[in-house]
Amino acid sequence: MKMVSVFSFNVTIIISILSIIVHTSSVRATEPVAPKLKGLIITGGCCHDYENQKTILSEGISQRFSMGFDIVHEGGDSKEHLISIYTEPDWAKGYDVIIHNECFGAVKDAEFIKKIAAAHFSGIPGVFIHCSMHSYRGAGLGAEPWREMIGITSTSHEKGASFKVENIAATHPIMKTFPQEWITPKDELYKVEKQWMNVTPLAKAYGVETKKEHTVIWTNEFAHIRSFGISVGHSNETMITPEWLDVVARGTMWAVNKLEADGSPSSGYNGTGIKPIKIRDPKIPAPDPKLSEKAEPAKK
Repeated sequence: MKMVSVFSFNVTIIISILSIIVHTSSVRATEPVAPKLKGLIITGGCCHDYENQKTILSEGISQRFSMGFDIVHEGGDSKEHLISIYTEPDWAKGYDVIIHNECFGAVKDAEFIKKIAAAHFSGIPGVFIHCSMHSYRGAGLGAEPWREMIGITSTSHEKGASFKVENIAATHPIMKTFPQEWITPKDELYKVEKQWMNVTPLAKAYGVETKKEHTVIWTNEFAHIRSFGISVGHSNETMITPEWLDVVARGTMWAVNKLEADGSPSSGYNGTGIKPIKIRDPKIPAPDPKLSEKAEPAKK
């Protein structure tokens, strides 16, 4: 009788332990997984809805790949603002990639521009979106280090319109699922004035005003440096499309060398899952950002 009681008692303990293990595993399974990579988005300036675009960018990429973001958004609608983080020593330290979506075309300080480019020349990958190409054009030749890092020189664009983007590198991992032809929402086609020697064009579009084709998606790779660029991305309507978000996310992961040959993330780098991105009504005024929204610096 005693042995039966002891046996029953032991079985009860085992069942309880198993229940705790199952419950703990269930709780852990629902906990969010911390992103494996850390990016910094620099944004702000004239002519674009950066309040919404920072949301589209950060959420759109994180949904597709395991990456979290700090965001520096400042300058209001100024064309001359000097982003404060660029004046800090080692401003890019701790980040796996810097995403530039800024529009400060009237900045003329060549030494300031050199500090921005220097972080990338030291090896930090860069992603350059739309008006980042036209930023710092007021410095003339003083902006050459910036342009070399981007890989494309452009200082103007054609009139806003929808246009056809042609995939010219369908076997490249970044372009694997990009359509052969894609008609953009109303956007701006940037005029390419110079294509630097280490650029690999991935997509092009024909300009009806210039009557010539312009590279609109590309990579730039030399020495130990990788950068990805896309000149399409003026409007929220363009940026929130799956075609645009997919290619920018893959370009970002290529830049950090975590993109497989088939265009999928490297093992363990899957994102949180694609879902609709909620943005505010651009007709409703947003707070004018005067200061950085950057969180504590990323630590490695």
